[in-house]
Order: sequence, then structure tokens, then C-alpha cells
Amino acid sequence: MNWQGERWTAEQVLALAPDAASQKAGGKLSSPAPWSGTGVRDGALWGLCSGSGSKPYQTVIDLSGPAYRCSCPSRKFPCKHALGLLLLWATEEPMPDAEAPPWAAEWLTGRRERAEREAASYAGAQGADAGEGAAGAGDDGAAARRRADRIEQRERRIAAGATELEQRLTDLIRDGLAGADRSGYAQWDETAARMVDAQAPGLAARVRELGAITTSGAGWPSRLLEECALLHLLSEGFQRVADLPAPLAATARTRVGLTTDTAELLATAEPVRDDWLVLGRQDSDDGKLTTRRVWLRGERTGRMALLLSFGAAGRAPELALPVGLVLDADLAYYPAARPLRAALGRRYGTTNGGGAPTPAVASTPEPAAAVAPARSAGADAASAAHAGATRAAGAPAQAPPGVDVSTALAAYGTALRDDPWLDAWPVVLSRVVPVPDAAALEALADAGAPRGGQRGGGAGAATESATRTGDDGWQLADAGGTFALPIDPRCTSNLWQLTAISGGAPLTVFGECGHRGFVPLTVWNGAPVALTSGTHRTGP
Repeated sequence: MNWQGERWTAEQVLALAPDAASQKAGGKLSSPAPWSGTGVRDGALWGLCSGSGSKPYQTVIDLSGPAYRCSCPSRKFPCKHALGLLLLWATEEPMPDAEAPPWAAEWLTGRRERAEREAASYAGAQGADAGEGAAGAGDDGAAARRRADRIEQRERRIAAGATELEQRLTDLIRDGLAGADRSGYAQWDETAARMVDAQAPGLAARVRELGAITTSGAGWPSRLLEECALLHLLSEGFQRVADLPAPLAATARTRVGLTTDTAELLATAEPVRDDWLVLGRQDSDDGKLTTRRVWLRGERTGRMALLLSFGAAGRAPELALPVGLVLDADLAYYPAARPLRAALGRRYGTTNGGGAPTPAVASTPEPAAAVAPARSAGADAASAAHAGATRAAGAPAQAPPGVDVSTALAAYGTALRDDPWLDAWPVVLSRVVPVPDAAALEALADAGAPRGGQRGGGAGAATESATRTGDDGWQLADAGGTFALPIDPRCTSNLWQLTAISGGAPLTVFGECGHRGFVPLTVWNGAPVALTSGTHRTGP
């Protein structure tokens, strides 16, 4: 049993792995053979794993993080030994309830003492009175003034950069867009560098996107004009930010690259407590930084939230929330006209290793702090990377409530009204069927596979939707309805995996709905299934 009353599934464990190689290596250590001295108590587990050295590796895991410590020299986090121990605990017979050995107890005690200090600091920040301690207040006031001066100086630099950008956009429109594809990428790169110098990374990123549009295929001039208009709107909006309503002003500041300190946000923002369902997770790597995006939805409030965490290139961020888990926690939303991004605050309702309830300990995570699952929304079969693992105990999986295609588009439209620079909005679609495009089906037929590929139970309107072809690319169609969403041409999700799971039957799918189309990320097939990356292209 875990700290929330049930053991994790193999898929939830493997979701913590930094890469596929670690998943495979951890799976090889998931049997009892290499382990000795294993035990579990008070939300922690430990064991000794025999390896190539003369001494076994000492591995200990704090499930309330999760956090890991291993005496092996691996630089991966978690290492294969931690993954193997978690898989052993999740899929084999229960570990013995025992007293932690000194080497494990020392590390666990240190972690819990730090958590208590952080909890006390977090509580003090939330309950601090402005009049407490005249000397302290004076120091805080001086620090606040210095911070305000730094922000003002940066805003002046950004405003100067926005003015320069406006002139460059004016020159581009005056000279005409027809020749923009012959100018090469150098001019966009140089303009982006100027925005970086102006400390406006948000403007720089949008300028780089302009440079890629000219090679995006037919219709690029209209797309370039649209993005130039949005960039003009942003630069003009920031230069007049003092005249904007406070929520829209906060959005403009965020879009140009000004950020809100996470610790300050957690200390000052009104927390939103809910049971947050993890809908999807996606990692991206730009060669310098790995960014993890985790989408949540509150079961009571119905609000969507996006958590961001970061890791060095080639290393997975530590925010480990597998899809399908529910976390009882506080979230603090960053200020915006349409709040979505949030910071994870206090977590509630932990239980000990035997499943008995224990008082929750508040914790203030670092921006990349890891969080263990609070409770499972379903029990999943083991991942293919750990074939043969037994099914973990837990409540039956249930798909979250969703909406139809027209409602999803309306939700994106409402969000876009408040934030005109919004690329997409997270939505859950219910009873939709994937519709392959004609070219994909022809390629499949040429490879010798039958068209359609329906399985039993997919008859009727759902099957008819699945056997239609999208002349303009892949689509997600309402089962038995007349509306369909195109799949975003930039989508990297494995759409054939989605089609195979459907087999012509309607599904519940989570993803992002935007002006370029829909990006599916998670599908519910009894239990939630995170879609893998595919090698197909859905458009130019």
C-alpha cells in the first residue's frame, strides 16, 4: 500500500523514468532476485540491489516526494535501481513492514526535517502581518523598492525593443510580403537577437516563429500577415500597458517575457484547493532545456490548470505526475486575463506506508519539485516496457466528463476573447472517433493493411465516422454527428495508436484545441493511455 492507500501501477512508476533506456533497465531489476533487505514503512521503501561491485547498492525512496537516493554512480534521476525497487513494490508481493536501516533512516529523517522547516516558512509567509517587526518591515520595504526599480528598468528596455520591433514590422509591410521568403532567416534571427538584448524573450520567440512561416508551405503569406498582426498587437499593447485592464495587462507582460516569482505567488495568491485530475503530460526539448507541461482539471471547480517544470537538456524534469492520478492540493494561478498556468502549493491527505491516515504536512515545492500521486483515478495494466507486471489494486478507472466538438471550439473562442495571443486551450472531448486522412489510408493500403480496420463493437454511426477519410488531413469527428475537428498539422502524437485504440468506436480524448486544430495527448480506454510520439506527418 502506498502513502495514499494503494500501490502504484507499473505505468505510473515508468512515467518517472528519465528515458526509455532507464525504463528497460529498471524493468530488468523489478524481480525479487537482485534485491535483499527490502522494507516499507511510513511512506518510504528501501532495499539493497546486487550489482557489478562487491557491495550492493543502497536504494531508498520517499514516496511523499517522490524522492530517491542510491549509492550507485548513475547520473540519471531516478536511476535504474530506484525504478526497479518501485516496480518490485508496485507489482510483486507486499514488502515487509520493517524498521528502516540506519543508512536509509538518516536520509529520510533529514528530508522530513527540511519539509517541516519549509512548511513553517510557507505558513509564516501566508500569515505574515504587514505591521510585524518594524526593522523587518523596513528591510522588506527596501528590498521591494529595489525589486520595483529593477522591474521598471527592464520594462523600459522592453518598451524600447517593442518600438524597434514596430519599425521593423512597418518596413516589412511597406516592402511587401511577397519577397519575404527570399530574404532568408538571417533577418529574423537578427531581429530576435535584438529582442533578447531588450530582455523580451517572449517577443524574440514570436519573431523566430515568423522566420519559419515562409517555409511552411502553400498559403504562407496569409499566415505571415496574421502572425505579424498579432505581434504588432502585443508590442503596441505592452507600450500602453498602463491603460489596459489589470488582467489583460498581466497577460501582456507575461507574453513579452516578464514572469512572476513562484515563491511570491504562493505566498500572496488566493489558493484554489481541489481534487486535481492529471489529464495529460508532454515533454519538449530545445537542446538546452527540457520543459514538462502537466495539465490538470479540478473535480469540483471544473477549472483547467497547467503546471510547468524544467530540467537540464537530456534530463527529465522532476515534476512526476502520471496521467490519471488525482491530487488533493492547493494551486495558485498566475495572474492573467484567462488564468491557466498555476504553481503547486500545499498538498493534503498523505497516509503512511501501511495505508493508515496521518496528518498532512504542508510543503512549498521548488519550481521543479516532484510530487507523488495522491490517489489513483484508475488501475492500469503494466506498460509494454514492463511486460507481465501484475495489475495494481485501486478503484476502477473512469474517463473524465467531456464535451462535443462545437462546445470545445466555443471554449477556445471564449478563452481567445480574453487572450488574443493564445495558441490553444485544453479540452476533453467525449464520444469522438479518429478519422485518418486519405493519403494515410492509401499508404496503409499500399503496405498491405486493410482499410478501416474496425474491431467488434464499432458498428453504426461511430464506424461510419471512422471509415470516412479526411480530405484535408486527420480529424476527430463527433460520433454520429456532423462536426469534426482537424488535427493540428504540427501534431507529433501517434495518430495510428489512437485509431487502433478506437477501432471505430467513440472515445474520450484530452488535448489542446487551437486555431491550427486539435492535438490529442491522452485517450481513455478503460484506463488513461498517454499517446506516444509518432513518425507521421499530418500536413505540410
